[in-house]
Amino acid sequence: MKKALALVLAGTTVVCSLAGCGSSAKTEATAAPAAETTAAQAAAETAAGAAGTESPAADITLWTYPIGSFKDADTVNGFIASFNEKYPDIHVNVEYLDYTSGDDQVTAAIEAGTTPDVIMEGPERLVSNWGAKGKMVDLADLWDDDASKDIAATSEAIVAACKSPDGIYYEYPLCMTTHCMAINYELFEKADALQYINEDRTWTTENFGKALKALKDSGVDTTGVVYCGGQGGDQGTRALAMNLYSAQFTDADHTKWTMNSDAGLKGLTQLVDWTKDGSLSYDAGAVASDELQLFANGTTAMTFCWNASNEANYASSVAFTPYAVAFPSDDGKPELCGGIWGFGIFDNGDAAKIDASKIFIDYLCDDETQGPVSVKSTGFFPVRASFGNAYAGTEDEERMAVYSTFMPYLSDYYNVTAGWAEQRTAWWNLLQQIFGGTDVKTATDEYVAACDAATAAAK
Repeated sequence: MKKALALVLAGTTVVCSLAGCGSSAKTEATAAPAAETTAAQAAAETAAGAAGTESPAADITLWTYPIGSFKDADTVNGFIASFNEKYPDIHVNVEYLDYTSGDDQVTAAIEAGTTPDVIMEGPERLVSNWGAKGKMVDLADLWDDDASKDIAATSEAIVAACKSPDGIYYEYPLCMTTHCMAINYELFEKADALQYINEDRTWTTENFGKALKALKDSGVDTTGVVYCGGQGGDQGTRALAMNLYSAQFTDADHTKWTMNSDAGLKGLTQLVDWTKDGSLSYDAGAVASDELQLFANGTTAMTFCWNASNEANYASSVAFTPYAVAFPSDDGKPELCGGIWGFGIFDNGDAAKIDASKIFIDYLCDDETQGPVSVKSTGFFPVRASFGNAYAGTEDEERMAVYSTFMPYLSDYYNVTAGWAEQRTAWWNLLQQIFGGTDVKTATDEYVAACDAATAAAK
């Protein structure tokens, strides 16, 4: 409440009404119960009134990528309606983005000077892309001592990922997860391939190869598909190639790209060899959503693009048991790619809107009642250690406990390296090249050179 009061005293009282897909309209609080006003909140409001602060109304716009139920208008409507009960002077217009055209929409808005006030995504966009280009607001006042310590208690990597190399906070995080892969349990069981997976759901590169052979010997036509038709779900193909021989994607300082190391080349070469002998398949035109659908249909025995949210999304589509596992690694100790999602504010030059946007973000992320609800709606885990087990006592408790066991394997959040957007395009082009017959070292050296050039240009 100290933070909320400070923001109110800075000049903003907030209200929200939700609009779907960019149009403004008041909404009913039907999707989420309004949080009761606590004594501390009442005291804060009284203190603000006693201070004689004016609280101008503001209209702000939220754009959100499809992060869990933040893609669902009814859910977001409920959050905003609940927020409206405490801060009734700000109206929020909402537009829902997807990962096919969302980046183009934001780019067009930046060029036209029509960016939203608040946007929900991750550090690779908020920090290393739009923040690095000077388009975002510094959110240091949201990162007070309490928030910083609470989030750092979960992972220092989260704190580091949300700020630029020169220490400017461009993201205020809500949730996080580690990405993994999943297998068709029944197909593995029939092939006697479960023996190659450890009880803690890890496995070695050697045993992964043995499992592929067992699946093929049992009659499985397509074990898994390395998709390389675009950047969607590229965390899966990166983690697969990296983990096979413990390669690092960038240097520790996030200044250069390193998949042309011996370990990186060995992992990429192994993938090519498996596709050549039929152990794995690849599809130059498929993206992650295509690969996930093949898995859900039972066409493939595994997916390389899995997490708790995807399990929930595909629960009604599968007729088998999806079994989450870590990516195979040579030493059996995986380094998993992570996802961090939260909010940033575009600098549109309107102080009142910026203040209103900060209070809105603070409510969604930090309110003792709303914060855990917001986290659960994403299907991921809270960044605040004080939120504890957000799924305790819910029907998802047992399911989410499985994914929590992968959290200690969270690797370096290299997504914040400058030139990230250009790297993503270069990565799937690299995969298409090597699976199409280009020499692995030649293609990977060219990929690294292109990424390093993008990094240099972004600085």
